[in-house]
Amino acid sequence: ARFPRGRGAMAAAGPGPGAGGAVKTLALVLEDEARRGGGGGYCSGDTVSGQVLLELAGPLPLRGLRLEAAGRARVAWSESPGAVPGAGTWGVAVRAPGPGPRREAEVRYLDIRQSLLRDPPEGEENLILLDGRHEFPFSFQLPQEPLVTSFTGKYGSIQYYVKAVLERPAVPDQSVQTELQIISHIDVSSPALLTPVLRSQEKMVGCWFFTSGPVSLSAKIERKGYCNGEAIPIYAEIENCSSRLIVPKAAIFQTQTYLASGKTKTFRQMVANVRGNHIASGSTDTWNGKTLKIPPVSPSILDCCIIRVEYSLAVYIHIPGAKKLMIEMPVVIGTIPCIGFSSRNSSITSQFSMDMSWLALTMPEQPEAPPNYADVVSEEEFSRHVPAYPPPMDCEEQLCCPVFAYIQEFRFQPPPLYSEIDPHPTDVEEVQPVSFML
Repeated sequence: ARFPRGRGAMAAAGPGPGAGGAVKTLALVLEDEARRGGGGGYCSGDTVSGQVLLELAGPLPLRGLRLEAAGRARVAWSESPGAVPGAGTWGVAVRAPGPGPRREAEVRYLDIRQSLLRDPPEGEENLILLDGRHEFPFSFQLPQEPLVTSFTGKYGSIQYYVKAVLERPAVPDQSVQTELQIISHIDVSSPALLTPVLRSQEKMVGCWFFTSGPVSLSAKIERKGYCNGEAIPIYAEIENCSSRLIVPKAAIFQTQTYLASGKTKTFRQMVANVRGNHIASGSTDTWNGKTLKIPPVSPSILDCCIIRVEYSLAVYIHIPGAKKLMIEMPVVIGTIPCIGFSSRNSSITSQFSMDMSWLALTMPEQPEAPPNYADVVSEEEFSRHVPAYPPPMDCEEQLCCPVFAYIQEFRFQPPPLYSEIDPHPTDVEEVQPVSFML
């Protein structure tokens, strides 16, 4: 048997101990995940399949070859040392030496075991494998219950892995493992994530009686759910009635929350930001869809009891000498993008029907014509340029004509014909001398 050279996740271990290093290679190969529609990972209910590859330099007795699939969320951190009352001189509280209490929590999501070797012959304790390459295919189904998305954070992680363990007599077990990427899909087309978010806030700039005026901020995003790579259009209005030069900014923040032993630990970081123009005193500025692109980040994790990963879009104003004015709007980073084509079409259709609603109005029986050209020019001029028009059509016949043909009923009289020849030439032509400066 030969090692397959197809794509896929693969882990390998070097020669193991015992039997003169008879195990040359122990490898674990997962089938190509790209065939799952480009999701880049596994979901609840998916089938995970692959092969354990074993290359031997000589005959090898084995007690077993098992496959393990496990997944867990784990949280751990040490509290800062607390103050001990009365521990110092004169009863002053001092910090205790060393770290504070350690907080830990764990939740298991996956635990599967399989044996990949057939039972040894009757009366024998071990199974003998000959030298060469051996392939052991495996396949198992992930639980139908929702699995939490893989994640590695500041104080915890959610990890899944597949592990092959080679059990040999008289020597330690040899193993190889590879990480299993799990994705819990979030569809941002759900109604709860399509609702717009609007916030507004105002701040007085100054101290005590020396206030210089308010700074007001209103911001809006069209929906709450987005995916990696999307650009969030931001709509904002900033009014600067203070005496200071202010700078509006926007940023996406990721907040990691960990829970263990009844205590919480939070870690917050900025993952993307954009900056606006300076706004002088007494001026205003408007963002009509200023974009902020979402970088490759982990999707929101909202279904784990000890780890939460949440996002927010903050629009804030940096005010020199004062605390910044900030508005935060919750954002959910999903995995299934919003299919906005149908909604966009309906939006355009409704706009079109609104703009073209004048076509539904009833046409007047006899349209009112503009003033006749003969009323504003001399009788001689009118007689020279008026064309011979056909007699007017019957009104009922007009209504059967197209709209634009119907408009021709109006008796617009043409202006005088344009001509470059003066109809009243003078006897003497004035010629203006022209001089050239060389």
